[in-house]
Amino acid sequence: MTPRILEDAAAEFSVAIARYESMESGLGVLRKEELRSAVGWIADHPELPRVRPMGYRRVNLKMFPYYIAYLIHSGIIWILAIAHSARRPEYWINRTIPDQEPTVNETS
Repeated sequence: MTPRILEDAAAEFSVAIARYESMESGLGVLRKEELRSAVGWIADHPELPRVRPMGYRRVNLKMFPYYIAYLIHSGIIWILAIAHSARRPEYWINRTIPDQEPTVNETS
């Protein structure tokens, strides 16, 4: 399956990378590499994580306190958020998939 990242999720991720990089040189790059690895794992095993009560799946990053929230819809892995695991949980829950308008509550 092909992963696609929503614009909001990509923007959040870019801000977080810049913040980590400003704290210590190379830390943002490490975070970016961890995300790429996790997205690759999701692409290879999209249905392995359990479906959460709101209908999405989640993969926690190992080195950083973030998780990737995604839906599988029409053969596409839609990455809805790359969110901090302790701040504002599920703030992104009402995001929709482009051109199809389902909410996170829709299961594939």
